[in-house]
Amino acid sequence: MFKHVQIPNWGEPVKVQGNQYSVPDKPIIPFIEGDGIGIDIWPASQMVFDAAVKKAYGGKRQVAWMEIYAGEKAQKLYNEWLPNETIEAIRQYTIAIKGPLTTPVGGGFRSLNVAIRQILNLYACIRPVKYYKGVPSPVRFPEKMNVVVFRENTEDVYAGIEYKKGTPEARKLIDYLIKELGANIALDSGIGIKPISETASKRLIRKGIDYLLKQNRRNITLMHKGNIMKFTEGAFKDWGYELAREEYGDHLVSEEELWSKYDGKVPTGKKVIMDRIADNMLQQILTRTDEYDIIATPNLNGDYISDACAAQVGGLGMAPGANIGDVMGVFEATHGTAPKYAGQDKVNPASLMLSGVLMFQYLGWNEVGSIIEAALEKSILQKRVTYDLARQMEGNVKPLKSSEFARSIIDNF
Repeated sequence: MFKHVQIPNWGEPVKVQGNQYSVPDKPIIPFIEGDGIGIDIWPASQMVFDAAVKKAYGGKRQVAWMEIYAGEKAQKLYNEWLPNETIEAIRQYTIAIKGPLTTPVGGGFRSLNVAIRQILNLYACIRPVKYYKGVPSPVRFPEKMNVVVFRENTEDVYAGIEYKKGTPEARKLIDYLIKELGANIALDSGIGIKPISETASKRLIRKGIDYLLKQNRRNITLMHKGNIMKFTEGAFKDWGYELAREEYGDHLVSEEELWSKYDGKVPTGKKVIMDRIADNMLQQILTRTDEYDIIATPNLNGDYISDACAAQVGGLGMAPGANIGDVMGVFEATHGTAPKYAGQDKVNPASLMLSGVLMFQYLGWNEVGSIIEAALEKSILQKRVTYDLARQMEGNVKPLKSSEFARSIIDNF
């Protein structure tokens, strides 16, 4: 029983059997509308989701949407930013989708998005980035971009182990590091801890490799700054190669082996695992874009590289995201709340729509995702787009509202 969440009087939960989902024809899927522009982009996206499901299955399948609460709506209802029953609803119903959430000022969680990931152990942030024809881009060949970023979600500097300059905690930690370990740290420093564990690194990289093999992609790159941070990000790289040898030796060949044993020619049935230094990778994703396929990386690097990739294909408004654990998954728009546009029916809902595509693919409803992607691309080619894309297109393109953009996509089914 929930206090404010209303369970639909029809539909069934998604269940897990072994490592597979058992998805009923009418699954109950929790959603968080989101703060700021969530009020605009969620209704537009839901309209497209429902129409695509109907188009794909002719009424045989249907989603029973169940609203759950986080952020400003939750604060009004529960006097909490992230109520326990919201977390419990995701646990019970396994799969959820959400709009952007505000970060409370002056207290509460550092980030509600990070809190949801950490509480539910959604350790893999998965961000596919690819180009849709017609989207304005700052690069000459945006069609070369087609990568999937696997970003570790629970550790690194995002773990939030951080102490403000001058606090007793900061002074105590600095004092210990100087006196006991010989560190050289200015006494007026704020200080943070960067944990990267073998367990979290390997489970993230394992998910990336499994995706590589299942989707028959070409290669996986371990992105790290291990030349400087040898025992955290350097260890991430080493653990990745170790995992590849021990668990995927029949499927993977390292880049070093590729050249030393195979003269640069990938053996039949093999995929390539390689690594790149983070700053070099941010350059190469621009200059040698099509050489990269799957990228597995610690938390902070993943934030940087996924946004850098998205910039080439229309920005965060065109970038979906998913947070996946062993069982549960929360799919989300990757941009912020943009409160100054809230309620104007103006902002591009494509990030949330494409996150829904990921969700339907994750549930095995691939037909739904294909319908939405094809129709989205048609709308863009027709220049029936929201203001963010319209202002970058040649000619005098009249922008559509969020809801009008959604209807243009449905018209193209």
